[in-house]
Amino acid sequence: MRIREFGRSVSNSVLRQIGRASSQVQENRPLPTDLLESDDAYLAVFDAPGATHADVQVRYDDGAVKVRIDRFREFHEGFDMRIPGRGMALDGHVRLPTDALVDAESATATLRKNGTLEVEVPKAVTAEDEGDVGGDTDTVTIAEPGDGDDDTDDASTDADASADAAADES
Repeated sequence: MRIREFGRSVSNSVLRQIGRASSQVQENRPLPTDLLESDDAYLAVFDAPGATHADVQVRYDDGAVKVRIDRFREFHEGFDMRIPGRGMALDGHVRLPTDALVDAESATATLRKNGTLEVEVPKAVTAEDEGDVGGDTDTVTIAEPGDGDDDTDDASTDADASADAAADES
């Protein structure tokens, strides 16, 4: 093995290790999130870089909005992966105030072209809706492309009516 080949081999190995470490840090750090409140709803805004509607899973679970993004790398013909540094599985969650009464089944989520995911959870209108705050889980599913407006990446979402009480706590 020549010195030049050895140097290239060491360089490639170091770059791969740096890329893996960077990817692991990104995957283990929660998505940056803002929680806003109006008179009618809570709005959770997550950074969702590089996500498409098919990559995103949103659910309301035990007083928190939870997001999972499973991204996939695009391969470019004629290029080799030198540094696989972008995390592919990203998670985030934001807990609503403990006294929040919401209608989780009416939650909507919108994936914007600028890389943000907005999850709007309406506040409950009547005392009958208090049960939506407890241990219930409601899944917010991604709608098929074509349901969005001009500012969305074809990823407007509607709340799924089915509830799953056995959900993981992050």
